[in-house]
Amino acid sequence: MSIDIFRPDALAGKSILVTGGGSGLGKEISKALADRGATVHICGRRAQVLEAAAREIASSDKAKVYTHVCDIRDADQVDQMMEAIWSVGPLTGLLNNAAANFIAPTKELSPRGFRAVTSTVMDGSFHVTLAAGKRWIAGGLKGSVVSNLVTWVWTGSAFVVPSAMAKTALHAMTMSLAVEWGPYGIRLNATAPGPFPTESAWEKLNPLPDTKSSATSADTVPMRRFGQMRELQSLIIFLMSDACEYLTGQTIAIDGGQHLAGPGTFADLSVLTDEQWKAARDAIVKSTERDKSQRA
Repeated sequence: MSIDIFRPDALAGKSILVTGGGSGLGKEISKALADRGATVHICGRRAQVLEAAAREIASSDKAKVYTHVCDIRDADQVDQMMEAIWSVGPLTGLLNNAAANFIAPTKELSPRGFRAVTSTVMDGSFHVTLAAGKRWIAGGLKGSVVSNLVTWVWTGSAFVVPSAMAKTALHAMTMSLAVEWGPYGIRLNATAPGPFPTESAWEKLNPLPDTKSSATSADTVPMRRFGQMRELQSLIIFLMSDACEYLTGQTIAIDGGQHLAGPGTFADLSVLTDEQWKAARDAIVKSTERDKSQRA
C-alpha cells in the first residue's frame, strides 16, 4: 500500500487548473491537490459533471474548487476561461489531463475519429498551456505545467495512432517550452502513467473481456500489478510543489517498469480478427453512448 508523505499544507497558496477534471484520473488528482491545500479549478464541457465532481473534490469546508464549462479545443473559450480564473487569482499550476482515446485499426479511422482524439489531446492542451503561459510571462509569475502522457511517446503504439501522435506532440512541447520559458521561471514536465484503470477509459481501451493487450495488463508489468491512484497523485503533487524547482523538461514514467520490460502497447492486438474488431467497435460505441446519457 502506498504511503502519503505530504503535509496537509504542501500546496497551500497554489492555484491549479485541471483540464478534464470532472471524471477519471482528473477528478482523482484534483482531490489530492485540494487535500494538500491548493485552490483547484476544473474544466470540462458538461456543467452537471463538473458540479458533481466539485462536491467530491471539496472534502472539507476549507477546500476551494471552481468549475469552468469550457471546450478546450476552442482557443476563444480557453481565453475566456483564463480571464475568469485570473479574476479570482492567477494560476500557479496547470495539469493537462483532458484526453480522448479508443482502440481501432488505423485503416478504419475516419477524419472525424482522428480529430476527436487529437483536437483534445494536442490542440486543446496547447491552447490551455499557451493561455496560462502568456499570462504568467506578462505578470512576471512563475508557473508549473504537468501533462499526463503515456509511455508510447517513446515507442509509438499500433491501434491507438491518433493518441500516440498527439501525446508525442505534448512530449515535444514539454521539452521545447521548458527551454523557451525557463528564463521566466516556468517549468514544464510530464508523467507517463502505465496501467491505472478507470472505468470509462478502460472500456474503450479494453472492450473485449476475453482479449487483453500489453498496455492494459498487469502481467506485463514487472511489479505484477496495476498502479495505485495514490502513487500517481503523489508524483503530481511533487511536480506542482516548490520542492523541485530545478526539474523541468522531463517526462517521467510511472508504470512499474512496464516500458523497460517491453513496450506496453496495443501491438499484440494484431491477432484480432475482423469479427473481433467489430465486436470491440460495438462495445466502444455502447460505452460512449452510455457516458453521454449519464452526463445529459
